[in-house]
Amino acid sequence: MALRKLRVYNGPDIESAATPFIHDAPAAPVVRTTLGEILPLLADAVASNRTWLTDFEADDITVSADLYDVLQAYRHFRRPSA
Repeated sequence: MALRKLRVYNGPDIESAATPFIHDAPAAPVVRTTLGEILPLLADAVASNRTWLTDFEADDITVSADLYDVLQAYRHFRRPSA
């Protein structure tokens, strides 16, 4: 009867790993669009109080610096007066 030799598995070799590690995974896909395309949809969703908006309220978005400045100024000046 042939003897079976057991080996200890220590994980894949870094050089010979066939699948990438999690930290090497590609970033989430990005779609570029205009603000004019999404604003009417978002405004309607907010006006209709759509619950799916809460799924995305913590997501990061990227806006240009000048749009951010305009939005901050708008926020400041739309405060209700006492």
